[in-house]
Amino acid sequence: MRIALALSLLLAACNNSPYPDGAAATNTIFNSFDERSPRYLDPTASYSNPETPYTYSAYEPMYAYHYLKRPYELIPKTAEAVAKPHYVDKAGQPLPDDAPPEQIAESIYDVHLKKGILYAPHPAFAKNDKGEYLYHHLTREQVGDKRSPWDFEKQGTRELVAEDYVYAFKRHATTRIEAPIYAIFSEYVLGLKEYGELIKAEDAKLLKGLPESSPDKPFLDFRRWPLAGVTAPDKYTVRFRIKGKYPQWKYWLAMTFSSPVPWEADAFYAQPGMNANGLSLVKWPVGTGPFMMTEYVQDRRHVMKRNPNFRGEPYPCEGEPGDKEKGLLDDCGKTMPFVDTIVSTIVKEAVPRKEMFKQGYLDVPEIERPDWGVQFRADMEDSDDVRRAFEARGFAFPQAVDINNWYLGFNWLDPVVGKGDTPEQQVKNRKLRQALSIAIDWEEGYGRIFRNKGGVAAHGPVPPGVFGSRELTPEGINPVTHRAVNGQPVRRPIEDAKRLLAEAGYPDGRDAKTGKPLVLNYDFQRAPTPEIKSELDWMVRQFGKLGVQLEIRATDYNQFQDKVLKGKQQIFWWGWLADYPDAENFLFLLYGPNAKYPNQGENTANYSNPEYDRLYRLMQTMDDGPEKQKVMDQMVAIVREDAPWAWGYWPYVALAFQPWAHNGKPSIVVRDLAKYYRIDPALRVAKQAEWNQPVRWPLALIALALIAMVLSAWRGYRARQQATAKPKNAAPAAV
Repeated sequence: MRIALALSLLLAACNNSPYPDGAAATNTIFNSFDERSPRYLDPTASYSNPETPYTYSAYEPMYAYHYLKRPYELIPKTAEAVAKPHYVDKAGQPLPDDAPPEQIAESIYDVHLKKGILYAPHPAFAKNDKGEYLYHHLTREQVGDKRSPWDFEKQGTRELVAEDYVYAFKRHATTRIEAPIYAIFSEYVLGLKEYGELIKAEDAKLLKGLPESSPDKPFLDFRRWPLAGVTAPDKYTVRFRIKGKYPQWKYWLAMTFSSPVPWEADAFYAQPGMNANGLSLVKWPVGTGPFMMTEYVQDRRHVMKRNPNFRGEPYPCEGEPGDKEKGLLDDCGKTMPFVDTIVSTIVKEAVPRKEMFKQGYLDVPEIERPDWGVQFRADMEDSDDVRRAFEARGFAFPQAVDINNWYLGFNWLDPVVGKGDTPEQQVKNRKLRQALSIAIDWEEGYGRIFRNKGGVAAHGPVPPGVFGSRELTPEGINPVTHRAVNGQPVRRPIEDAKRLLAEAGYPDGRDAKTGKPLVLNYDFQRAPTPEIKSELDWMVRQFGKLGVQLEIRATDYNQFQDKVLKGKQQIFWWGWLADYPDAENFLFLLYGPNAKYPNQGENTANYSNPEYDRLYRLMQTMDDGPEKQKVMDQMVAIVREDAPWAWGYWPYVALAFQPWAHNGKPSIVVRDLAKYYRIDPALRVAKQAEWNQPVRWPLALIALALIAMVLSAWRGYRARQQATAKPKNAAPAAV
């Protein structure tokens, strides 16, 4: 009976939740991440999709995008309004708004900030009664074993001012961390390129005599040196002076690269012992956004809490047709953010993550990835039982077409698949790239086989949905890889690819001079988990059609980033989620000065073509219209012929939400998603209990088996006792 009672108590306490008791009843978003913690949460360096749930929750650029409207509409965030530029000529004289681009020497933007915006609590702002900073003159011993800003006794705050944005733009000239947008910003922000040289020299003075590997580096105080292109005329006005005409500048002001950075944070984290303890902007943001990082366990768990100093924002009351019917306007005018906490836990593989979602233990699989809904939709298409189960549980998988891509890239620096050292070699390498681009059947792979990552085959670098794109039209068919049949694209036959391969010097996949097989290396950005391996095997088969051997070099994402920063990849897998809704944001991925190596830009193929670069600079100055279309067509024709990418596909975008998670709308461009989501904790508790009821009969059988074992043992014990007991009147044994 005692055993049965113990088992019944065990059954009553049975709970397969990965979270502490009572967590489901809190006003919390539970989501996951994979492989590793984000590499950079410093807004100057952060440019990776897995980092955006944290950076866009903690930091605030001047602008944002309307959450519900499509096409996307730029709206003010910390700014009073979206500023319109005024133009001046070389003499500084004003020009009309319709002045020809060649007359415009500068575009001047005066952005006026809202007053009263406060930073989240942080020890960098803490002061004593005399107004002196408490934690700006610490020794290594005083830092001790502190590993979180919350290990310091006091925190403080202050108001956001224009100089914080000025300081942030100066930081892009840093030599201390990666600054992926410096190459682009320095082309447009007046004086930033020269400022970079100045900072390089000044930083060298500061670091003189220090070992290169020293974790402690003196504070690099950018306030000491003015930057002509970004200034603060008054406390709440930021003035940008942009070279020439650059209509896309407004979009950059909606990205975390343009978020404010208080000098106090830089000074605080520059102190001895901080970096060794993991105390830096890389892990611990200091911003004015709706959330702040309160727990950071490397490669395991991250927790963000509501910023108590956040001013609050109203949920939008307008959207596009159909949003009202979907319930996306139900929270019109209510103050955001709706949740108190965001908990992100590592789950390294897709299958257990999907199971956790189906059990109700993830409100969304990942906040930032737009492909989970695609996967669940594919599961529903494969099985009627799955469809019925998902519909019964009320899962929502809103889907849309948005501006993003996946592609296979060829490193222009590589002697085999890159540009080539001589004119003859350049022709051969180009034909090799073209042959491989024909052989990779994206329609088969991501149209029919890998439907959980499905999409439409791409014919160039500009996605559908932005001005100038001819994708999904007869005019948009890539003549290098496809033929038009009745106005529809049909991939060229493999014989065309084999002919090009032979002309490249590799008949049947072997070097014509040495007879050795052509072996190429494929650098993949994720560890080869089971669900990834099938895609890698498929890619190997695509190259195998031509007799080319493809060696897989798969690593985790951080190692992959290190490799491409050094220009050491050969063929690689890469994708792009649009930063802003303009074709320039995709065409700049092939702009020569934006090369990943050595400029740390986003041209990961390190592609360079002088004519393309010339047209790119011309296109940047153009407003949407026929002239811009003409230039874009020329640019697309050039890169189709050069084939620095095998163009890949335009992925479908779909998110996954539980029935208690509200206000979910897919978007590539809107990145501050968490503040819009609303959770119904009571419904979550009820559904988790309903979907995860303990299976009792196995434990009942175990209880019966244990009881039977105990009874059997007891009977055996009694039998042995009786068999060995001596009779009371037994005669003594004979001698």
